[in-house]
Amino acid sequence: MEAAVRWRRVTVRGPSMSPALTDGDVVLMRFGAPVRAADVVLVTWDTRPGQLSVKRAVHPDGPGWHVRGDNPFGSTDSATLGPARVHAVARLRLWPRPGRLPAAPAAR
Repeated sequence: MEAAVRWRRVTVRGPSMSPALTDGDVVLMRFGAPVRAADVVLVTWDTRPGQLSVKRAVHPDGPGWHVRGDNPFGSTDSATLGPARVHAVARLRLWPRPGRLPAAPAAR
């Protein structure tokens, strides 16, 4: 039996995903979706188990994913916290500009 796919609205907080997503944007997350590099994802870290973060998947890293924020000057991500556990993949921005999510910024 295949696991049920769940959807959930998530509000982005903070500057870490700017300019693709900004504080207050609402995205639609799909739980149980496969993760690909460059996907916007909802993650946790073992060192911060109660904190959910929206980041961009870069590559698989051991048991998790190496993720980073699009804003190199305003993100705490795998560079500091190590591999992240991915819980869901963002599929659409619902508010304030509904539509597809912007692509990842140029490599840094």
